[in-house]
Amino acid sequence: MFTQSLNKVHFTSLGCPRNLVDTEVMIGILLQAGYQATADMKEADYLVVNTCGFLESSRRESLDTIQMLIDEKKASAKVVVTGCMVQNHKDIIKTEIPEVNYLLGSGDVSQILSLITATENQEIVTSARSYLQAGEVPRTLSTPKHYAYLKIAEGCLKRCSFCIIPQIKGNLKSKSVEQVLKEMRALLSQGVKEVILIAQDLGDWGKERKERFEDLLKAILTLPDNFKLRLLYLYPDEISDELIGLLKSDSRILKYLDMPLQHINDQVLKNMRRKTNRAQIIETITKLRREVPDVVIRTSLMVGFPGETEEQFEELCGFVQEYPLDNIGVFTFSSEKGAHAETLPDHIAEDIKQRRYDTLMQIQASTVQKLSRRWLGRTIPVVIEGYHPESNLLMIGRFHGQCPDIDGQVIINDCRAVTAFGKEYLVEITDVAGYDLVGAALSPAKPKKSSSSRLGGLRIV
Repeated sequence: MFTQSLNKVHFTSLGCPRNLVDTEVMIGILLQAGYQATADMKEADYLVVNTCGFLESSRRESLDTIQMLIDEKKASAKVVVTGCMVQNHKDIIKTEIPEVNYLLGSGDVSQILSLITATENQEIVTSARSYLQAGEVPRTLSTPKHYAYLKIAEGCLKRCSFCIIPQIKGNLKSKSVEQVLKEMRALLSQGVKEVILIAQDLGDWGKERKERFEDLLKAILTLPDNFKLRLLYLYPDEISDELIGLLKSDSRILKYLDMPLQHINDQVLKNMRRKTNRAQIIETITKLRREVPDVVIRTSLMVGFPGETEEQFEELCGFVQEYPLDNIGVFTFSSEKGAHAETLPDHIAEDIKQRRYDTLMQIQASTVQKLSRRWLGRTIPVVIEGYHPESNLLMIGRFHGQCPDIDGQVIINDCRAVTAFGKEYLVEITDVAGYDLVGAALSPAKPKKSSSSRLGGLRIV
């Protein structure tokens, strides 16, 4: 074991939940080796930053975060940078921030201990571009005890023209059914009640072995435990009738889908190299609304793709109003080196992109208000997660239509019935506040069980 004064590690995880899972694996490896996690960057002996390199804005956030940590750390502390940006842009890190001590490739997560025990500055960056936990590699959860992420695949089969994920993460690699079930059991044994399945596209799971995501879901649902399953992310071309049937038939699958659409105009979708068209997208949304009452649909839309005309943008705005979706993340097109879209003609000026972004966001804000009002007067199960950051007189929670760190929340203004966090309570919804719901907790939705807790000493950004 290391002495306490020399083994404190501060973790910062940037980007997507898949990165967070990798960070949790590094935490587990170091804790098992005798290191300690600390939330105080100024007392840390090592500062580990798991970067995101998907977009220029992501890379800039990663660089700014690394520089902030270097500016704030104690003189003897060493900085470890890992993740997507290391794999594809390590020269930028070396040039802009030469004070970084260690570099670890995004596929080399399990080598974290070997790296930081090296006597000199070092880098371990192999050709492996993504990491999938397997076997007995430890993992320590950083999320509240009642929910956790389970990464079932890395890389991507699709070749969308605007995306460089295949270059960053490589081709699709899926965990076996046996490995997924093993990790599910491990999470449930730790008291996790909501398991969030994640991959670049869940629907592509197993295709490199000619296996199907629907069959993986069926295998998971054979587990007898009383868990909840949330699905991130499912592209519209992967939402089959069989999948909708599973969503309908087993209440353990939360009625929530994050379904990236990107656009609705057929020509833009073709230029994006997407696998669906307007008619298919509308058919899928209509079927989901009809077959799965109370389903909450989240999506992402892109404005300013090369060649997008005003008419095509107006079509997108009309679609959002005619087929309202519960939550929409709007993005402006970012030209990324190596993406096919970088080579396309008719790139859109930044001011036009911004105007279109602002317009679509205004439309969506109005749409969300209208959709959210359907919950008024209803009593729904809500997991109460803690006190409101602005007042201990209020609490916050989530119902099935709210994913952690992505969507809105339920603000509890009558908390008298709440006796523990991480538990599900029946909440009467009385108001809507922007993207949030407001309500009064009435009673526990389930018998009491042990309360949740958070790993001390981890800062997640």
